[in-house]
Formats: sequence, structure tokens, C-alpha cells
Amino acid sequence: MSMWEWATHPAWHHLFNVVQWLFIAYVMALLLANLTLAAFAWRAVRRHRDTLEWNLLPQAHGEFNLPVSLLVPAFNEVAGIAASVRSLLLLEYPRYEILVINDGSTDGTLPELIEHFDLVPFPEVNHLRIPCATIHAVYRSRRYPNLRVIDKRNGGKADALNAGINCANYPLVCAVDGDSILRRDALTRAVKPFLEDSRTIVAGASIGIANGCRISGGQLEAVDIGTSFFARMQVLEYLRGFLLARMGWSPLNAILIVSGAFGVFNKEVVVRAGGYRTRTIGEDMELIVRLHHDFRRGRTPYRIASVPEPLCWTEAPEILSVLRSQRTRWQRGLAESLALHRSLVLAPRSGAVGWAALPHYVAFELVGPVIELGGSGLLLIGAVLGWVHWPAFFATVFFAMSAGAMITALALLLETTATALYPRPRQILLLAAYSWLENLGYRQLVVVWRIQGLWHWARGAQHQWGTMTRQAALGDVTRPADLHALYDPEEFDAESLRRVQAAIARTRRI
Repeated sequence: MSMWEWATHPAWHHLFNVVQWLFIAYVMALLLANLTLAAFAWRAVRRHRDTLEWNLLPQAHGEFNLPVSLLVPAFNEVAGIAASVRSLLLLEYPRYEILVINDGSTDGTLPELIEHFDLVPFPEVNHLRIPCATIHAVYRSRRYPNLRVIDKRNGGKADALNAGINCANYPLVCAVDGDSILRRDALTRAVKPFLEDSRTIVAGASIGIANGCRISGGQLEAVDIGTSFFARMQVLEYLRGFLLARMGWSPLNAILIVSGAFGVFNKEVVVRAGGYRTRTIGEDMELIVRLHHDFRRGRTPYRIASVPEPLCWTEAPEILSVLRSQRTRWQRGLAESLALHRSLVLAPRSGAVGWAALPHYVAFELVGPVIELGGSGLLLIGAVLGWVHWPAFFATVFFAMSAGAMITALALLLETTATALYPRPRQILLLAAYSWLENLGYRQLVVVWRIQGLWHWARGAQHQWGTMTRQAALGDVTRPADLHALYDPEEFDAESLRRVQAAIARTRRI
């Protein structure tokens, strides 16, 4: 058989027709899954809006709010750590403490904190209920009684959070990235799920992109979508990830990820679970999946909630190399978490977590990049070699692009309903236009990076703290005129929590 006869053999046409229809079926399955999530997300957002006024208590009734320990891991953050901490001191919440965990920084982060906040060594007896690297010293601010700094040997972000949990005095702990910008009422809104449902063990929130926004005094003053191509692409990704996906899984109690940038946890639950796992790069997702696993195995009622409004804003990378590092790290963390808890998939009594959420993440997030790149690549090769008709190839590509744009359009619709962060029509129109541009290079680039992340996971490459090159700053943060939070180590046990929840229930019945 000659080369020409081999290349034009009908079997090749048949094989690539099968590949084409399988690829179309995969895209349709992805679209249907996202349409279902959008329906659940719409229901969750409507319910949240209906109950918002009842559950947001005025600050005058501070006794109804639960005290929170803010955990801020910091590694070589000398450039912005002082401004970040000052912005956290401005939060409007009656009782909270800030614990900055200096994870063996080598760039002067600790001296910067000592100088700006008048820190002095303070001897404390800490019960190390979770293993962590050696704690060298604990400092307390003489100027702000609710601020402490923990200096420890380097052990990574997860280890730093474990050290913070060991030193926290309050029943709720909130993990916050050192470069995050929180809304003044972020804690009030994030604690709400714990008050309305005693089964709540974790509450997350949407994360906003700070690029292009106006920031002054460590506070967000005006929201925009940024000016760079990469910033706007990430705005779309965050809208899909938080409003569509996580709010969609919320009614099923099957949220698998609470962002490491901002999340509130029941401290005792995290301690019983063993804290954050230090030998994984996706410690935030792994902890959430482990909590699902433990509570499902113990048949204990629980709830993992999500708040649709962005309570935390973070700067997205606009440098290509930094963005690539972030996406490969995320994909590797996803693979590690799913592999560690694979026994939960389709397990008896695993509920929507094991029968819906985990299979969804395996099919569309874990192996999705391989299917997407492999399927589109094979179809392109088939079209070039004549095994697939060019009109059929372009029709398939257009269908895939349309499905992606439709999913983004649903996320934009949810945004206008849930938060209306971008009220100007120009902003929404630009984002809608970028939902099509996303398919012309950017999406394919991210798919390649995610496959690289899978490869790094498969060969067991060494991982470490991620680095981020900042393009913006928190702005000049002035010293707070008064202290909103006073350090108070008063015991706030489970019985106190039940009394608060019972009082709120009576108030809502009135």
C-alpha cells in the first residue's frame, strides 16, 4: 500500500469522525453540567439576597457576633506587610485578633513589623495541638492590643497556618493572604453562615480582582476590570469559579474549594482534622475535601457555605511567567487533593460530594485540559491531512467557543444579580467581548500550563511557597484613629455559640 493510499484509507475518516463526535459530546456534557450548576447558583444567590437583611446584625449588637482570629502567613513580604496589617486593623467587627505568622522571612519582614507596630516579646504558653515548625518568639503590639506576631522557622504556608491555629484564642479562625484587601464588613458577612446554621464548619466568599481598582488607605474605593488583557481574562475566570461553580455546589453542600486568600473555619474542627497538610501544594482544597471525607465517614451533619459577594480582593498576576507558575501550581494542587481522597469518589453515603462534585472535578478539571488539547489537536491534524472536512472542523471549533462564551455569559448574569460590582454597561460589554477573545489563544495557553501542572504532579517535582510580582500597592494606610477590636482572651466555648444562635433564631421569629 502506497503512502497516498494509506493516508486516504476510509478507516481514517471513520476514526476521526468518531473523535469529532466524542469531542462534541464532551463539550455538550460540560455545557450541561455548567447549566445545572448555574441553576443551583441562581437559587443560592436568590436565597442569600432574601435573607441578607435579617442576618446582617448591626454593629451595636456586637454580642451576637462570634470572635474571630485572623491568621496572616507572611514570607518575605517586607514591601507591603505593614500596609496590609494596618488595613486589617480597620475592619468593622466588635471582637477579633490579628496573628501575623512570619514564616522564616529573610528580607526584613519581622523588623518592619516590629518598627511599625511597636512590637515587644511576650511570653505565652501555646498548646501545640497541631505539629508545626519551631516557634522562636511571639510579639505583641503595645499600640494595638489585638495584634500579635509569631516568628517561626520556615515551614511553608500550610505550616504557618498551623502555627497560627495553635496560637489563636478564638473559636473561629480566618485564613487571609498577606496581600489581601478585605471589605470593612468582611468578617460580619463571613460569620453570618455560622450564626444562621449551627452545622456550619467552614464559610468562604468570592474573591475579587484588584487590578485596575482604586485603592486608598488599604481600602477599596472603586471597582474596575483593569486595563491589561490578562487582568480581564482573570476577572472572567474568577466570576465563573466563584459565582457559577462554588455557589452552584453550595445548595448541594458539595463545595470542594475555599480560597486560601480568605476563608473562615471552626477552629476545633480543623484541629480535630489535623490542621493543614504540609506536604501538598494545594493545602486549601485538600483540607476542604478532607473535612468532607471525615464528616461523611462519621455520618455527622455539617455544612460548608459560601458567600456570593466578594469580601476579599487580591492582585492577579499580569506577568506571563508569574501567571504560568500560578496555574501550574493550582493544577498540581487539584491533582494532589483528588488523588489523596480518591476513595470518596462514588463511595456509599458520600452524597453529592462523592457522586457529583468529585466526578465533575475529575472529568472536567483534572483530565479536561488533556481532552481539550488532545481532541482539538487531533481534529486539526485530521483536517490538515484531509481526514476531517474543514467545514466540520470549523463548526466543531465554533460550537466549543460558543459553549464557553455561554458559560461566561451565565456567570456575568449571576454577577449582575448577586453583587452588581460592575454597574457600568461598558464594563459588562467589555467582559462579554473578552469571553470570545478568551478562546483565541488565552484558553489554549492556560490548558498547556495546566497540563504542565499535571506533569509536575505525576513526576513528584519539589514544591515551595509561590512568589508573586506585585504591580500595585495597598496605598498609604494611615494609623487607625480608634481600635475597633480589643484583645480579649475570654473563653468563648460551644455553649456560648449555641446561646448566640438561639437568640438569633428568636429574633428572626419576631
